[in-house]
Amino acid sequence: MSFTTGHVGLNVSDLDRSVGFYRKIFGFDLAGESAEEAHRYAFLAQDGTLVLTLWQQSEDTFAPGLPGLHHLSFQVPDIDAVRRAEAVVRETGATIHHGGIVPHREGGSSGGLFFEDPDGIRLEIYAPSGADDRPAPRSDVPTCGFF
Repeated sequence: MSFTTGHVGLNVSDLDRSVGFYRKIFGFDLAGESAEEAHRYAFLAQDGTLVLTLWQQSEDTFAPGLPGLHHLSFQVPDIDAVRRAEAVVRETGATIHHGGIVPHREGGSSGGLFFEDPDGIRLEIYAPSGADDRPAPRSDVPTCGFF
């Protein structure tokens, strides 16, 4: 038996704000939603495939000190796609870590952009190569464990 990741469900505090954020950053299509106040959710898809379900059932912000999601990572084909995404992320005013695109480790070529959504959920957009033109973050702070 083999497994692949299906869609990811995230709890958010403001569905409309989060839908706008994820659609702007990732270009996802709104594939369905519920306006029922007690159970608001939205399905976000790419090329007809469900990628994220956002559930409005949270208050406050993401708690990185509790068990659960560490970060959600999205791979793109090349570092130019990461750079294009970085420009959009900066337009949103999202919190960006490490000052921008960084390699995953010293001497490594893979790397990306580490940032937060409006609820503080940690996100990454990375490419398998091309990030070696920047210095890696401190060696005691690995980027895939960027906190």
